[in-house]
Amino acid sequence: MHRKVISLILSVLLVICSALPAQAAVSDTGFADVSASAWYVEAVTYCRDNGLMSGTGNNNFSPDSTANRAMLVSVLYRQAGSPAVTSTSNFTDVPANAYYKTAVDWGASTGLVSGYGSGRFGSNDPVTRQDLASFLWRAEGRPTPGQTQAFADANLIADYAVSAVNWAREKGIISGKGGNRFDPRGHATRAEMAAMLMRWVQGKGETPSPAPGQGKTLIAYFSCTNNTENIANHIKSALPGADLYEITPQQPYTSADLNYNNSDSRANREQNDPAARPAISGSVSDMSQYDVVFIGYPIWWGQAPKIISTFLESYDFSGKTIIPFCTSGSSPIGSSATNLHSLAPSAGWKDGRRFSGSAAQADVQGWVNSHSF
Repeated sequence: MHRKVISLILSVLLVICSALPAQAAVSDTGFADVSASAWYVEAVTYCRDNGLMSGTGNNNFSPDSTANRAMLVSVLYRQAGSPAVTSTSNFTDVPANAYYKTAVDWGASTGLVSGYGSGRFGSNDPVTRQDLASFLWRAEGRPTPGQTQAFADANLIADYAVSAVNWAREKGIISGKGGNRFDPRGHATRAEMAAMLMRWVQGKGETPSPAPGQGKTLIAYFSCTNNTENIANHIKSALPGADLYEITPQQPYTSADLNYNNSDSRANREQNDPAARPAISGSVSDMSQYDVVFIGYPIWWGQAPKIISTFLESYDFSGKTIIPFCTSGSSPIGSSATNLHSLAPSAGWKDGRRFSGSAAQADVQGWVNSHSF
């Protein structure tokens, strides 16, 4: 009887232990919509861990969503190490404050992108499979491919993409679809882009320029009355993997400091002094690990408090995406955000949003989910 009981216990333990790796694998994907059994799981986690691609908000990766051209050039810019850019591309459909502006400028200066003519880059246009191969081929330096097996639909591949597709197949970056088809004009999904990026980088025998751990999101905020802090916490709930950082003044603001009716109050003096830079207590331990930075503040006399200027001038935001948000009773975000651009000119600025301090979580999450980063 004892032997049977022991045997039963061992069998149960064996079943439990054998199930653990599968459970760990599911939780390890990092995204609610990426199953551990998906064909692209390795590529998605590789791109996530190496800072090449991040999620689309609400803990999702959106693997079946179509990738766009702005998204792709931004990824390649990060892979290149987010170098400083001194020239501008002047594409008519690339706003100066777009998160991908610096990446497009870099792509144009290196010959990676040339646009469609008529001054258009096609920022939001879907990436076709032949364009994805072409972007990677150009980023590799336009190598001459060797002999390779032709796809059954090779006659459908555009002339400009033939060498790129042949090279990508020769290097194992692409494998085609059923029936030996490449489907050159098919729209590439985010999962397909992740797979090609992983094979390309691994084939180069290099560690991606963004070291593991990069590609993270930071939510930095300054709040005196908890209103902006409330919104920052809502953003954190929408982006569980993001880090939260409170911009804390070295000298805390008192109610007298914030007395708008007193022209000599501390806040009034600071807002009227272009050179005012209130000191911050503490600092972000490693700003280089973040690709996206949300910056929140209350509206003071139509503008961001000067401590936000201190924060922006304290770090290098080159190649990062900055997304401002603010709180106020009625004042819009307006120029309070655009006036900050000159303090971090090498960052890609996105349009900001004003919230009331009591804004609902669902409203804030909807705004966060509207971004692609």
